[in-house]
Amino acid sequence: MRYEEVVPEVLAGERVDRVVAMVTGLSRAEVAALVDGGGVTLQGRTVTTRSQRLSAGDRLEIEAPEAGALASLAPDPSVLVPLVHEDEHLLVVDKPAGLVVHPGAGQPAGTLVHGLLARFPEIAAVGDPSRPGIVHRLDKGTSGLLLVARTQAAYDALVAALSSRAVHRRYRALAWGHVEAPRGLIDAPIGRSARLATRMTVDERGKEARTRYEVLARYDEPVAVTELACELETGRTHQIRVHLRSIGHAVVGDPQYDGVRESLPVGRPFLHAERLGLEHPVHGGALTFSSPLPADLTEVLGRLTRATES
Repeated sequence: MRYEEVVPEVLAGERVDRVVAMVTGLSRAEVAALVDGGGVTLQGRTVTTRSQRLSAGDRLEIEAPEAGALASLAPDPSVLVPLVHEDEHLLVVDKPAGLVVHPGAGQPAGTLVHGLLARFPEIAAVGDPSRPGIVHRLDKGTSGLLLVARTQAAYDALVAALSSRAVHRRYRALAWGHVEAPRGLIDAPIGRSARLATRMTVDERGKEARTRYEVLARYDEPVAVTELACELETGRTHQIRVHLRSIGHAVVGDPQYDGVRESLPVGRPFLHAERLGLEHPVHGGALTFSSPLPADLTEVLGRLTRATES
């Protein structure tokens, strides 16, 4: 559930975690996990210190778990969890498209977290209680590689590595039109849309966001599209989808950001997390994982004819 509050005079000087608890009804431990997971922003900036004091007129935004969401985290062995790596501290999941990562509005059950809890019950005590073990997310329609922590030590190290941009994440995307530059950097802040709360947009008041891209192939039949490799320097909600749309090249098949067109029907956004590179969060040592393009996206490419390069 999303809360937006303007701090009244009577709460001036209060700690941010106390006000979040008052607004949401969450316990102190749940608020701590919410803040640590980046779920609270103050004046448009993510809160990183729970003891930060508030001023009258401050704009506080909170992304809290739905009421009863924590109670709904019952293990569900029917949710299949494809793994490409498993050790005592770390899991790497190859998430199929259509699977929601953790419970939230409209999806109280049947998520990846429910399936993980059935196989790895110890993650219930790791990280944010509303999404245990999860250190970063993939959208429902996005397939590919996802990191999950099995221990708190791994969770803390992975969150720090992501924050310091020490985790290499590469995605394959198909975008509308011909992207002219062979490679580029989209450096544009992203914030929540004022018109529709479920959408993000490029906004100068938003959070820093940087996406690098490289053209892999251009196609011109039956439509003009470009296959891209995209690398995240930051990890904002819907980042690749928003950034590509902002330069006039929406992700093919993306219903939220103007990517659905009858000329090339695709059942979901053409976006796949194909590569992860990192140091092991506890033992050290380089780890690299890859995931092949799923069959549904491979079939889409099979319908296309490469453009003749001049």
